[in-house]
Amino acid sequence: MILQLNPTLPIETPKGKAMAVMVIDYGPEHHLLWVCFQNETGECWTWPNPQIRAETNPTFGRHGNSFLNGGKS
Repeated sequence: MILQLNPTLPIETPKGKAMAVMVIDYGPEHHLLWVCFQNETGECWTWPNPQIRAETNPTFGRHGNSFLNGGKS
C-alpha cells in the first residue's frame, strides 16, 4: 500500500531535515518506508522506519532526536 501524506511531515533523517511525502507499507513483516525530499539538496530518498525521527518541536515536547544529539532526547 502507498499512502500520500497530506500535509507532508517534517522529519529528521541520517542525511538531515526532510519532508516526508509518502509512506509505503509492504505488510506486517517489513518496516514502513518513508519517501522523503531532503531540504538541503532536494534529493528523494526512501528511509525505513527506524532511520527517521519527528523533527524537533518544543511546542509538542520533542526537544531532540538521535541523529543530531547522539541519541539523547
